[in-house]
Amino acid sequence: MPDIHGFLNVQKQDAPKRPAAERINDWREIYAEPSLTERAKEVSVQARRCMDCGIPFCHSGSSGCPLGNLIPEWNDLARRGRWSAAIERLHATNNFPEFTGRVCPAPCEAACVLSIAENDTGGSVTIKRIEQTIADAAWENGSITPQLAAVSTGRSVAVVGSGPAGLAAAQQLTRAGHNVTVFERDDRLGGLLRYGIPAFKMDKGVLDQRLNQMRAEGTRFVTSCEVGVDLEISALRSQYDAVVLAVGALRARDDHSIEGRDLAGVHLAMSHLVPSNRECEGDGPTPISARGKHVVIIGGGDTGADCLGTAHRQGAASVTQLDYNPEPPSERDAAVTPWPAWPLVLRTSPAHAEGGVRRYQVAVRRFLGDDAGNVRAMVLAEVKVERDADGRRSIVPVGEEVELPCDMALFAIGFEGVEHMALLDEYGLELNRRGVLSCGPDYQTTVPGVFVCGDAHRGASLVVWAIAEGRSAAQGVDMYLMGASDLPAPVHPTALPLAVK
Repeated sequence: MPDIHGFLNVQKQDAPKRPAAERINDWREIYAEPSLTERAKEVSVQARRCMDCGIPFCHSGSSGCPLGNLIPEWNDLARRGRWSAAIERLHATNNFPEFTGRVCPAPCEAACVLSIAENDTGGSVTIKRIEQTIADAAWENGSITPQLAAVSTGRSVAVVGSGPAGLAAAQQLTRAGHNVTVFERDDRLGGLLRYGIPAFKMDKGVLDQRLNQMRAEGTRFVTSCEVGVDLEISALRSQYDAVVLAVGALRARDDHSIEGRDLAGVHLAMSHLVPSNRECEGDGPTPISARGKHVVIIGGGDTGADCLGTAHRQGAASVTQLDYNPEPPSERDAAVTPWPAWPLVLRTSPAHAEGGVRRYQVAVRRFLGDDAGNVRAMVLAEVKVERDADGRRSIVPVGEEVELPCDMALFAIGFEGVEHMALLDEYGLELNRRGVLSCGPDYQTTVPGVFVCGDAHRGASLVVWAIAEGRSAAQGVDMYLMGASDLPAPVHPTALPLAVK
């Protein structure tokens, strides 16, 4: 039975952060965490605010957690200090709660009943912080150990890609008794968790401890191996009974129509983030540093915020972030995004609190260069977004042009889909109109025994969706190999019919 008066008696308390002036001088996680014992006490009190609603929108419907996390259950276990039981309930639906507790934007909190009238209730339950604390406590007290398969099926599976989708599929299939090998083209494992997410959002030791558990369970990893280039598809077909494609959707959106786009100093966001993360891994200085530069980030989303925090830590002279959309309201407008839908509100990441300027309803008209071919400024114009009868969007200039100093520009305007790679050609797989791979309800592509999951199927999305799809694809693979499966069925089936092209 939950504490029925908890949300009335307990005030919401967000995770404390280190002072901005301190944290921009290092790459450690931004939170000023007390000892785990103290954090557990705080989280136990915060968990009292969960009402265990009759219909828990936090993990049900289309607006809550895609993993179907049993949030009210482990909230109550945390409230009672039953940490070992809490991690069991977390792991029942989520392979990697220490990842999601750090980098997920928490649609569960937006769907929390207490977020309906935030001014009256104090806001949603701090679900994400409770989740992270349960996971961190489990690692510290030794509750998380390798889970070895009871029997070996003798079947082999190759997983291409070691991001959260590939890792989730691999762990599920290994635990089902299959011999699983994960192939990663980079020199280190983790995909975007390794090289896309900055260390100040998730320390890479958090990733490494989970990889060590997976190795102990029997999952095999091969790095610096691009399937279709370093490993021929014929070898893959002969050695493995099934293949899971978890190759991501890293084909970045770009705009070469902008005059001056090819000037030195104008980059895609990932061209900045990846070498910056490599520097944190000890690979030497990044060739694309913001130190002493006037940086302009084009795009107002999470990737742009990651570039913002990275530029601060590299010592940028100034940072400006551009968004062609109007500035969102500070509170949910129920007429536009009624609860429990994901609200259209102004989202301020910790990186924004560290400095920089955000400008709305502006767009780049052209870049200006110096005599050496380096970008020195950009020309902006005020714009408005218009849509035609078919819903197609256009950006229309409405104001005077303004010149803005710019030594370094970063395009953080999203991703268009799966990169072109040899393995797709070898298998004869084509991308659909969304730039990703279609599949059947069991996540199997048009090629028998070849499955797809994560961003490669869904398009660039959240870490929780990646894990959910990896788990779902694993069940499809297990069914294909064995005719039946004890692995959990998808909570929110998302596979598109094969007919979708």
